[in-house]
Amino acid sequence: MCRVAAAAPSGSWRRPRHSTGDAPISDSPVLARTCVSRVIRARAEDLYAAFLDPAALVEWLPPAAMTGKIHRFDGRVGGGYEMSLYYPPEERTFRGKTADREDRVKVRFVELAPPRRIVEAVDFVTNDPALQGEITMVVTFEAAPGGTKITYRSENLPPGLRPQDNAEGTRLSLDQLARRFEGDAEGA
Repeated sequence: MCRVAAAAPSGSWRRPRHSTGDAPISDSPVLARTCVSRVIRARAEDLYAAFLDPAALVEWLPPAAMTGKIHRFDGRVGGGYEMSLYYPPEERTFRGKTADREDRVKVRFVELAPPRRIVEAVDFVTNDPALQGEITMVVTFEAAPGGTKITYRSENLPPGLRPQDNAEGTRLSLDQLARRFEGDAEGA
């Protein structure tokens, strides 16, 4: 079972705890995977729509202080999108996977089952062999007390992507998605 992500103070970037059921599921550099869940006070239909709206994706998907830009979008099975995530100028620890301050991804929609499930095939645009390979992301939406539980599973992480970083980035993105629907998500 996935760990239910708790909201963190705005702008914080901390590593997830490591205990039974906690993200990341695996620290293995081969076929690593993560799983993060969060209950958001919104209907599944509205949350699902935020995954298929390019303007919404740019607002909530970039974790923490990162920003985003959609280069192309085709919201149907077999379609997908290409997006850049940009690190803020003050970021000194992390380097981009595509360019100095940029992570660019190509996403293909493998399955769209509104409003319950989205399956994406994700590839980083990079020359680094340690970051190449198709990541499978499965997002599910389930009714839960107080809203909808979103479970975000990332499988087949490339060896150059630390599961801890993937899990924390996912948690931060879900925090931003919650803020979109709930206002200030701290303490949610």
